[in-house]
Amino acid sequence: MDTTIDQLIRLNLPAARDGDRDAYGRIVAACQNTITAIALAITRDVPSSEDIAQDAFLSAWQHLRRLHNADSFLPWLRQITRNLARDHLRAKVRGPFQGDDVEAAIAAAADPAPSPMHALIDEEQHRAAADVISALPEDSRETLLLFYREGQSSKQVAALLGLSDAAVRKRLSRARQQVRDDLLARFAEFAQGSAPAAAFATIVTSALVVASPPAAAATLIGGAGLGAKTLGQVLLGAATGMGIGLAAASASIFWGWRKQMREAMDAQERRELTRSAIVNVFAIFGYLVAMLLTTTWTRGWVVASVATCVFMGMVFWQTGVVQPRAKARRFAQEARVDPEGAAKRRRRERIQCRIGLVVGSIGGFGGLIAGLVASGRIAF
Repeated sequence: MDTTIDQLIRLNLPAARDGDRDAYGRIVAACQNTITAIALAITRDVPSSEDIAQDAFLSAWQHLRRLHNADSFLPWLRQITRNLARDHLRAKVRGPFQGDDVEAAIAAAADPAPSPMHALIDEEQHRAAADVISALPEDSRETLLLFYREGQSSKQVAALLGLSDAAVRKRLSRARQQVRDDLLARFAEFAQGSAPAAAFATIVTSALVVASPPAAAATLIGGAGLGAKTLGQVLLGAATGMGIGLAAASASIFWGWRKQMREAMDAQERRELTRSAIVNVFAIFGYLVAMLLTTTWTRGWVVASVATCVFMGMVFWQTGVVQPRAKARRFAQEARVDPEGAAKRRRRERIQCRIGLVVGSIGGFGGLIAGLVASGRIAF
């Protein structure tokens, strides 16, 4: 059956495969309810489900060129999400959530300071949702969540999950038989209220530009332009190219930090990684200010080049030295538990880091040279 979402994916996937982030952003916006619902059905935790969904979209983006058939995109993305969600559960020291944990996780997603009346309503709603989630098997959970998020359209759910309408209706019927009507009504409110906001797609799209702090550096440098020659032009350039680069780089660092927080073994590692992320953010803002001052008050290429080298050096140092040191104790523990698996992960991470350094350096200095040439500060 050719559905609206199938048509949207077919229309946008070729451009997304060629690197069009806006096209991929439209795909993310269309699929975000499905992917977060699948992750939530497995993890039973709203914040973790959104983190996993972001990881799934970013992983798919990085490997889009492997996908030649647009009709395979959604099944492929669903499988990526399920794998990531199950990996997340396996990685948790405490294991999968139990009933009480579910209630606490759902309650944590509510307003931290509601009125007493709203607090009572929220508590009842979240408790009902936890009861439903715990009572149903995984496939029924994701079907029921998506059913209420998609306007109670079984045909839409069938298209999103790659099932027949009859199969979806059968799952819904089976779920309704297992859950009381009053709990089901409260669960419907929870499913709709926990759906990702419109900003979800924006966050994912911003993070597409970069997959590591070195790439974030390249994005910011490339967006700087260095083409402004008057103060008005500098401010206009900052509001466009540099502003976009800054937002994308900051989003990348934030996304990476959240992922590191989930994997950290204790409070000490979280503190050290948070400190490193803060240093990177300050480096970004410092570089932005330096470029504004450079384009306004200096001539030639020396000052801009020095500022760029200092900035990239700071980010590369944090990525290649400080963060690995912060993770060293966890890496050692993983090596004791699973030496072969840990060695493979470390090899993969080293390769990714080196690729990030090379891409960041090429993109960063390439953007710097292009900006210097465009502004007339150097000529060939």
